[in-house]
Amino acid sequence: MSPVYLDHNATTPLLPEAWEAMRPVMEEAFGNPSSAHQMGRRARQALEDAREQVAALLGASPDEVTFTSGATEANNLAVFGLTSPTHSGGSRPPLAPGHILASPLEHPCVIEPLKELEARGFAVEWLPVSARGVVPADAVAPLVRSDTKLVSVMLANHETGAIQPVREIAATLPPGVPLHTDAAQAVGKIPVHFRALGTTALTASAHKFRGPKGIGALLLKRGAKLRPLMFGGHQQQGRRPGTEPVALAVGMAVALDHAVRNMDATRAQLVAARAQLWARLRELAPPVVLNGPELGSADTLPTTLNISFPGCRADLLLVALDLAGVACSTGSACSSGSLLPSPVLRTMGVPDDVLRSAIRFSFGPTLTNADVDDAAGRIGTAVRRLREVGLA
Repeated sequence: MSPVYLDHNATTPLLPEAWEAMRPVMEEAFGNPSSAHQMGRRARQALEDAREQVAALLGASPDEVTFTSGATEANNLAVFGLTSPTHSGGSRPPLAPGHILASPLEHPCVIEPLKELEARGFAVEWLPVSARGVVPADAVAPLVRSDTKLVSVMLANHETGAIQPVREIAATLPPGVPLHTDAAQAVGKIPVHFRALGTTALTASAHKFRGPKGIGALLLKRGAKLRPLMFGGHQQQGRRPGTEPVALAVGMAVALDHAVRNMDATRAQLVAARAQLWARLRELAPPVVLNGPELGSADTLPTTLNISFPGCRADLLLVALDLAGVACSTGSACSSGSLLPSPVLRTMGVPDDVLRSAIRFSFGPTLTNADVDDAAGRIGTAVRRLREVGLA
């Protein structure tokens, strides 16, 4: 029995073209990009070419792109760096706690830094959320205070696929209030244009769009002040010191280019796969409940289907599906190890039986119609068996 991978929101298989682009860099352009000799200059050229390509694909300038180890580091750098910025001239005054507005739907790599700031004296105010898992665009600006130092709203949710009105929120904020958006689930799946969004900071992670693990990016608006998390080198304008991973940056750029060029075709494929699985599960395992925006909605990712099977515990179903060769999730990969009910769905106010039976299926372009149909059969069988034995 071949496994069926339905957990592309957690990570994606590496694009072969990205691997082929990385190999010669690791074998031949392996110099330190900060070195002045020929091998260093060759590595520097490859790095800056990748930076320019990522910037162009995301509607940014090359000097606005800082490579990181992934979205977790990029989000930490944005959240801590923007709330305690370096002043003009490089001076770093003592941390002065203030007010932060944030979506409670955020990934743990944003929620946990915010909780840390709260422990340090910041007042973190959580924004309202609709039953569809969307922050109302007109709800943010009225909550801004004179001491608001940061607004943080993700671009697309990792559990439900709901796309947030980040551009509309940015347009309503007073000048000088920085807006950070975690775009890890959005980049490579929907059009993302940094300047058009109007955010101060945007984060991305390569392994979410078939790039290599260990590389991501923070896009920071030109002129924005950011205090680095680490010190010890001049690299990347001092925002993220340390020797840059040139091969990973090249792989990220190739994977992003592939995702953007094929976005329309991939979206059509994923929309069809998602609709196919939803329709089959409604036949094979009723009742099922959709969590998040309607499937035909324009404000949802084509990659994500979050559904509940009332009367069937999600933690037990996850184990049963793993044994049946179906890879899926009960939430984000960074928090699903606990198998606790989803904090995102809890925030949306879903009923308890729906909350505790929720499973996230997420799709990628490597899936075939046969894969989806096969997975539906295995999922339906597992759900029926668990319901029959009364493990609710």
